[in-house]
Amino acid sequence: MSKYWNRRFAGEGMIWGSEPSPSAAWAKSHFLDAGVRSVLVPGAGYGRNTKVFHPECEVYGIELSESALKLAAEWDSGTAFIAGSALEPQLEHQVDAVYCYDVLHLFLAADRARLIEASLRQVRPGGLLYFTSFSDEDPHNGCGEMLEPGTYEYKKDKYAHFFSEADLRTHFAGMTVVETGSFTESLQSPQGGSHEYILRFILVRNGA
Repeated sequence: MSKYWNRRFAGEGMIWGSEPSPSAAWAKSHFLDAGVRSVLVPGAGYGRNTKVFHPECEVYGIELSESALKLAAEWDSGTAFIAGSALEPQLEHQVDAVYCYDVLHLFLAADRARLIEASLRQVRPGGLLYFTSFSDEDPHNGCGEMLEPGTYEYKKDKYAHFFSEADLRTHFAGMTVVETGSFTESLQSPQGGSHEYILRFILVRNGA
């Protein structure tokens, strides 16, 4: 996976443009209402969404792609980026909240569990976690070869897991669900193209 993203970021630059996802502003509003002052962003890419959270919050971004990290250093100097896998804890201290945009669906079941567990270990008890992921209502769901239940190679060499509401809640069993929902995200590429995806989100509190 790291080779794939390195190649894309090196060749395409800021793949999804400079505008952040509306979900980042939504999450920030809820985070600040809850007194959040530090945020971890696993799979931060080149920092498209990390900028949203500061200066109000101390922000940390975990990213595996060296090409993305080079872009991030120029685009968002206010975030502390860490080179490494989001599947493993990278911080030596805990933060108040985690914002994880469209990363969870990129993995098979075992690694999805690792991502959530690593995120939990890095957020304080009572802290918040906000995740977005592909919805089972997205048109790509069911396309291509099924690798696992709900997971399809919907494009050549590219697979994703498509979450139902119940499936997403199951992934966060043992945590307090604050809110769930779905929305349509439109992504603009630097080349002028656009793609729409139907996403689900979940906001949970660390602890039952």
